[in-house]
Formats: sequence, C-alpha cells, structure tokens
Amino acid sequence: MPKYAALIYSPAETEGMGSPEDWARVMAEYNEFGEAAGAAGVIIGGEALHDTNTATTIKVSGGKGGDILTTDGPFAETKEVLGGFYLLECADLDEAIKWASQIPGAWHGRVEVRPCVEFPEG
Repeated sequence: MPKYAALIYSPAETEGMGSPEDWARVMAEYNEFGEAAGAAGVIIGGEALHDTNTATTIKVSGGKGGDILTTDGPFAETKEVLGGFYLLECADLDEAIKWASQIPGAWHGRVEVRPCVEFPEG
C-alpha cells in the first residue's frame, strides 16, 4: 500500500508562542486525530519537530567528500515552518488527503501531502 508524508506547517510568526492552555488544546486535537487514524491503521510513523532555531542546514560543496558547510537554522526564509509530520499508509492519494485534512495543522496552518518513493527491495 502506498505511503504518504503529511508535512505539518504553521505560521513562522507564531512558532513557540501560545499559552500553556493553548498548547493543551492543540495537543488534545492532535491526540484525537492520532487515536482515530491509529485505530484505522493509517498512521505508521511521525514525529513533532523542535522549533526552527534548533535546525542545522548542511551543504557539501564539490560533491561527495567535499567541504561540509553548516549553517544554524533552516536554509529557506519562509513565512511557514515545518513543525512535524505523519507517515500515512493509504490506498491512494484521495484517502491520504481525507486523513491529512483531519490533522489539526490543516486548520491552524497547512498540511502538505507527498507520496513517498518506494524503492525496490534487494
């Protein structure tokens, strides 16, 4: 069955903000989604990510074995930040969209759905 990454984005200006009550409400929404999608056997993985100020971007110049350059933070200057993801196993893109539309990030920000590449085994 195909796998889809559901990438959860939120507005950059709200990253790390919110009262403990706000976080509790949002986490309750994510827990509710996780229980429903888990019971349906759709979620096969996922993680929340730390804020973008913990990111390190890596660039290797000159190809494999070249000089490694690291930069603090994300490379792209964007108005939205990637906050986490779910790995969904669904029959098709339509089913993945159905489940991704129930992720609270779709109401508070945006969720991008991408099919995962399935490499041949062996």
